Amino acid sequence: MPMIQQPSGQIKLTNVSLVRLKKGKKRYEIACYKNKVLEWRSKVETNIDNVLQIENVFINVSKGQVAPKADLDKSFDKMPMKKIIEHILEHGELQVGEKERHAELDRINHEVIDIVAGMLVDPKTKIVYTSGMIGKALDTLTSQSHQAEKPEVATTEAGEEKGKVPAAPALPKWTGVTANKPAKRQALYAVKALIAHQPIPVMRARMSLKITCPAAILKHNIKSAPKPTGSEAAAEGTKSQSTVKDTILSFVERVESQEVTGDLWTMQGFVEPGAYKPLTEFIGTKTKGAGTIEVLEMAIKHEDGE
Repeated sequence: MPMIQQPSGQIKLTNVSLVRLKKGKKRYEIACYKNKVLEWRSKVETNIDNVLQIENVFINVSKGQVAPKADLDKSFDKMPMKKIIEHILEHGELQVGEKERHAELDRINHEVIDIVAGMLVDPKTKIVYTSGMIGKALDTLTSQSHQAEKPEVATTEAGEEKGKVPAAPALPKWTGVTANKPAKRQALYAVKALIAHQPIPVMRARMSLKITCPAAILKHNIKSAPKPTGSEAAAEGTKSQSTVKDTILSFVERVESQEVTGDLWTMQGFVEPGAYKPLTEFIGTKTKGAGTIEVLEMAIKHEDGE
């Protein structure tokens, strides 16, 4: 049977990005607009129509060969076409040219460095490093990770080998950016690696805040509390709380003081910069504007010449 020529056969590969996914022995492709796949994966783009060139699944986009429905049903367990496309978008491998790949990696690398530079400070001065210094520190970690090293043999303090010693937890390794993960997620991991290895002295930045809120509101129960987003670990390890006060305190890394004066509750403490926005939104919503947040000190300071 002669192949039916689909409109996709007219697509110019210079204007299209392919996302490819292998399921069993079958390989499937979807045609997307450049730069939109990563935006979709990072939730920046939420309209799938802005991502897809053609809302269909192919076995070969350049030849216009549409994937047979029977193959799709078998590979994806009769999943609806929209869900299949979303699955390929999320889990498939983005196919780009070599020049585009380098350009995209360079863009992501700069974005990661900028994010990291805003999250770390010098422990002594509490001043941020320049993007250039953060970039060099990450390059150092990349070089170290790529060096072929033999596994270390556990020894006693006297230098004797131990027979059976549990391996120490592996430190996070930074091997450079990739094109298939959001920049923010990679930046959070880069922060962990820099703190673990300390190629330059670094610590997480902190903000000193003063929060004032009507005491009566603190006991109000809430159905679903937001989670702090200052760090990946905090977001994963913090459970939803039942009251307004508990939720506010879940954003705070360290409480310096808290007291009730009259009908007002006042708390001073430290939070990570990433938690400031969701904390502000939560207090504004739950207190209907009656609660306030005052920034007492920014641990992140940009100064000329730094």
